[in-house]
Amino acid sequence: MNAGTPTLTRATTGAAGYALRDVVRLTGLEAAQILGFVRSGSVVPRRGPRNEYRFSFQDLIVLRSAQGLLERLSPRKLHRAMRRLREQLPHGRPLATLRIGCVGEELVVREGPVAWNPESGQAMLDLDVGALASEVAPLARQSAEEAFGSGSDLGAEDWYDLGCELEPCDADRACAAYRRVLELDPHHADGRLNLGRLLHEAGQLGEAEACYRKVLELRPDDATAAFNLGVVLQDLGRFAEAVSAYEGVLADDPDYADAHYNLARLHERLGHGHSALRHLQAYRRLHSASGDDRHSR
Repeated sequence: MNAGTPTLTRATTGAAGYALRDVVRLTGLEAAQILGFVRSGSVVPRRGPRNEYRFSFQDLIVLRSAQGLLERLSPRKLHRAMRRLREQLPHGRPLATLRIGCVGEELVVREGPVAWNPESGQAMLDLDVGALASEVAPLARQSAEEAFGSGSDLGAEDWYDLGCELEPCDADRACAAYRRVLELDPHHADGRLNLGRLLHEAGQLGEAEACYRKVLELRPDDATAAFNLGVVLQDLGRFAEAVSAYEGVLADDPDYADAHYNLARLHERLGHGHSALRHLQAYRRLHSASGDDRHSR
């Protein structure tokens, strides 16, 4: 945390998420401005045990982005842009690599080397989400210390929210939180999906595969789980199985551009030139239609 950053406080209620007073310090917004974004639907915080708002890390991304755009956009356009941003932040992917800003009056998001505008496709950025993750890390770690050390009676959803908080700053603790989720609720598909992704990123491919397959047992039409399964099978060198997984994604969602892209690469590697070309054309068509330049590895 940089010198001069205000001391962060957190109520010891055991509730996951960030209190309004912490969000004020972390974003530079006034409480009234933050509540205005809540009223507009730009952020949708949970309610804590005392009916207070508890903001997620994803909410912090939206609000910190809004703070940097206040002087550039009209209030109406800003609230609309923030709602769009909340809807389009990537699911099932780590958020700490994002940067968010605007070109002129257009919102822009960058993930690694790839940038996109949710509405127009333009590129540029201001907010380094990794820096925000560093600032909120003390709060997330304090929550973890309280939760893991107190023997608290947190429920599965509380552990899940804590895992989401911890992901940007402590992947090991996040995994532990998701494992607590599954101890309490073995059918918690989102917790298992997030655990699988973290295990996958850590190189524990067999465990990640098992997580994705279990999610698909629980939610057979979960395109994210099916896609992630394809990626882990691809990483394991089981290319024919990866092809089947990606084809399963497209059976449920023919417009899943990343699945077309990865299939194109796989078919090219397997010497299936016609199929590779077909999926590459589908990917380019979807990319052109959406203005989305993102694709998987």
